[in-house]
Amino acid sequence: MFRSGLRITTCTQRVLYNAGYYQSNLPQSFIKSFAINARYFTSSQPMRSSAIYGSTPITGKDTNVLNQIPEELLLYTHHPKPVRHEILESNAPLKTKDLENLDVKVGLHREPVTWSDKLAFKIVKLLRVPSDWFFKKKYVHRAVMLETVAAVPGMVGGTIRHLRSLRKLQHDGGWIDHLLHEAENERMHLMTWMRISKPKMWERGLITIIQGVFYNAFFALYLLSPKTAHRVVGYLEEEAIVSYTSFLKEIENGHIENTKNIPDLAIDYWHLDKDTATLKDLVLAVRADEATHRDTNHHFADRIILGNEDLRDDIKRIFDKSESKKVKKIAGLSQDASEKWKWNY
Repeated sequence: MFRSGLRITTCTQRVLYNAGYYQSNLPQSFIKSFAINARYFTSSQPMRSSAIYGSTPITGKDTNVLNQIPEELLLYTHHPKPVRHEILESNAPLKTKDLENLDVKVGLHREPVTWSDKLAFKIVKLLRVPSDWFFKKKYVHRAVMLETVAAVPGMVGGTIRHLRSLRKLQHDGGWIDHLLHEAENERMHLMTWMRISKPKMWERGLITIIQGVFYNAFFALYLLSPKTAHRVVGYLEEEAIVSYTSFLKEIENGHIENTKNIPDLAIDYWHLDKDTATLKDLVLAVRADEATHRDTNHHFADRIILGNEDLRDDIKRIFDKSESKKVKKIAGLSQDASEKWKWNY
């Protein structure tokens, strides 16, 4: 491991791993510094601990609190993970060709069948009209606004299902993790595009208004009809794929510069090649994520209609049948999905 006078503890190793870092890729000076700081933060003196957590009252702003970080906060630092299994399994940084080979199914469209499907489809089509009028071909700014909205449904669905699980004293069936992961993934999209577009104050104000309106509207919709809410998200993701595909065409036609000025956040998150990563690579990676959310939310809506919302048995069955130990994409389709889905170019 590391040859130094400082002992690297299991705690330090776990903190670095959970934060998405690997000791072999980090300078030894960083490891030593991190271990020293972690030890300082988590090993407080009894008197100081008593003053903060004991019966002694605290008045004003006690800066000692900043040095009393509980060890658990360091141990379980969460590092966002991508949603595509191809990215999670990749041992080498992904290049343009790898991203182009991702199975996105650009033309896949879920035909609306029930009245709730048709309502969801019309809602999404109506939402696209002002977006097309306002942004036109300003695709980076459109992406910021799109991801502001797209990051809401997963959190809303996860929150409502979490509360229902507590209220009914029963397992949620495996949905909460998936929904919160979706929200986190969309948030990473937003953080990436904001670093590229650097929105102005009026744009930030518009984002705040749209987010507030959409959050409350979607919350109400999810309470009234979860299947319609998930169908809305499925159709939103279909439209997102259309937008990102148009974005790609503008880059390939030379109308938008295929810059290499990609944020480190995006390179680390999607495991892109830091020497060759371009705007096109980023758009390809984001579009692939949207395809996963499209399939997942349409599948969730189907499961609600069928009255079988527990994912655990079906996921276990798929893993048991699989001969591969690789991570499987569980955003699959219902058994009769072939009759409900069609290709629409």
